[in-house]
Order: sequence, then C-alpha cells, then structure tokens
Amino acid sequence: MAGGLFSMEHPWASAFGILGNIVSFLVFLAPTPTFLRVYRKKSTEGFSSVPYVVALFSCALWILYALVKTNSSPLLTINAFGCVVESAYILLYLIYAPRPARLRTLAAFFLLNVAAFSLIVAVTLNLVAEHHRVRVLGSICLAFSMAVFVAPMSVIFVVIRTKSAEFMPFSLSFFLTLSAVAWFFYGLFTKDLYVALPNVGGFFFSCTQMVLYFCYRKPKASTAVLPTATATLGAVQPGAEMELPVLGAALNAVAVLPECAVPVLAELQKMEQEVGSPRKGGVKAV
Repeated sequence: MAGGLFSMEHPWASAFGILGNIVSFLVFLAPTPTFLRVYRKKSTEGFSSVPYVVALFSCALWILYALVKTNSSPLLTINAFGCVVESAYILLYLIYAPRPARLRTLAAFFLLNVAAFSLIVAVTLNLVAEHHRVRVLGSICLAFSMAVFVAPMSVIFVVIRTKSAEFMPFSLSFFLTLSAVAWFFYGLFTKDLYVALPNVGGFFFSCTQMVLYFCYRKPKASTAVLPTATATLGAVQPGAEMELPVLGAALNAVAVLPECAVPVLAELQKMEQEVGSPRKGGVKAV
C-alpha cells in the first residue's frame, strides 16, 4: 500500500484501513464542540488538557512506527491528521486556560511530546539494529495502547456505581466498537499484530460500555454528581477548581489511539462537558 490508501494487491486491508480512517477522523473531531465552547466563553472552565497531550503523543508514536515499517499509508494519514487536530486543541487550550493550568499543560507537553518522544527516536535510530526497529517501536506502541485502555474502566465503574449511563453516550461506544473492528481487521490482513492486538481490548471495553448503557440508560431524576466529588464539595472555595479523578483519567483515553480504538477521542467529550460544567458554588472539574 505504498502508493496510497487503496491497493489492489491487498483489497481487504485497504478497505478496513480506509474505514478505520473515516471512523477515527470523526472521533478526532468529536472534541470540536468542547473547544467551540471554550472559544465562545474565553475560558477552559476547568477542562483537563491531559487527554489531548496524550493523544498527540500517541499519534506521533504511530507515525514513527508507520515510517519505520513503511507501506502503512492508513496509519500515516490518520495520525498525521490527528497531530494537526490535537495540536490545534492544545494551542486553543493554552490561549484560554488560567496560568496554573497553562503551566501544567506546557510541562506535560514538553515531558511527553518533546523529551519522551525524542528519547524514543534517539534510542530507536541509534541503538537498535535496523531489522529490529519495527519490533521495538511496535512493542512500545502496543504497551502504551494497552496502558491507555485501562482508563475506560473508570467510566464503567462510575456507571455501575451511579446506576446511570448519563456520562457514557451510546453513540461514542458504538463508533469506538466500529473503530476497533476496522483497525483489528486492518492489522489482521496486514499481519501486523501491533495494530491488531490492542483493538481486541478496545472491542471488549466498547461492547461492555454498550451493554452497560442499555442496563442503565435511564438516568436518575436528581442532578448527577460523581461520588468522588461529594466528599470534598464542602471544602472547595468559590472559583476554585476541583479534580475528579475517576472520570478525569478516561475523558479521552479511548479516542486518543485511532488505530487502536480510538487511546479520543469521542462523543465522550459530551461527558467532559457535563463533568466540567460549572456548578453552583463555583465547583469545576479538572
């Protein structure tokens, strides 16, 4: 598939690669309403930048993997697009975020996307033999993808605990399942286990979310407040930002890895809007 997205020599791999690109394209654009809201209000409202920084790092890793492997046009195109989109999200966040959040974002960006990525590139190109580079980079991408897939468990636990699927839109779970299927078969037909294996986990978690949605699709009548926040509500001062650790880790974890599920990113941003919306008393989610 060196000549483009579609190859007559590998029609099935090409077809699933194109499908994966289409679904992941939509997933990458899912946070757009969140950032339009940020732009209109000139405020990040306590939203976390971590999902977007991680998504950018993920895209950079997969681009490096695709370049080293060669003949991986579907991986290159979608992750190149992801880098552009995630960079735009981060830039807009930096413009409107308060100074402490801006400094945290810059620190995370330089630590992950500059220092860690540069280290991986330097080690791979200088210390790893050329015929082992695909395996080493593939293993890094696989390990990172599997680590990110642990995050959706937080959402699942919240849904079970609150008995409400308010924070887990069905449309997101459906498209993430479709994405996992597309990239799994792309990896299968190209005999690339580093792409195929993570999507087994993506398929499992997405199907679990859809099952839970039908079990708990009727939200409670009262305003939903996450259990992790209730213990500290009284201690939060007006105007302060409060961290919601349970949902915060999973806001964009699945969508950040388009070829692996996605870690992006997602009607899941609607969850972020709900959790991040200012509530009475000035409480915000980070």
